[in-house]
Amino acid sequence: MERMSQLNFMDIYKLLPKTNCKECDLPTCMAFALALVKGEKQPKDCPPLLKPKYKQSLDKLNELFEGVGVGGKDLHIDIDTEKCDGCGVCVIICPVNARYCPNSLSGKLPDFPPNEYQLFQIKNGKSELLNLEYCRRLEAEGRERECRVCEVYCPRDAIEIKYYTAK
Repeated sequence: MERMSQLNFMDIYKLLPKTNCKECDLPTCMAFALALVKGEKQPKDCPPLLKPKYKQSLDKLNELFEGVGVGGKDLHIDIDTEKCDGCGVCVIICPVNARYCPNSLSGKLPDFPPNEYQLFQIKNGKSELLNLEYCRRLEAEGRERECRVCEVYCPRDAIEIKYYTAK
């Protein structure tokens, strides 16, 4: 799944036949690409992709979307407590925390008790995930949906964003 997050929407669109045939029940290949990204469709849902002519594209898309089922992806943000030193960067850098916790905007930790929308807090010297359901990766559309700020800025590489097939 990590490879998919490195590709943008247009990279996925470029792998599609671009025939706008509507055989997938969507009006355009662009709409189909968006449905792929959202987890609403799978590559096999595009009939032209199943033709030998597009085998390479289908193989590439299957590789990118391996393990991602229709109906969504089950998002997990894993915090490795062995690596985490409780620095609080994830708390301050998280765009959701910044939106609901004004202290974060000035580089300070949010007030305690945490705001109901707050994703991270530092507890007992370690980062703790509070409310994954408010993560931008679930709530937002477009580029915000690809947010990896907590993972990228963690100085100890203790945070990892993963997707699992929803069951």
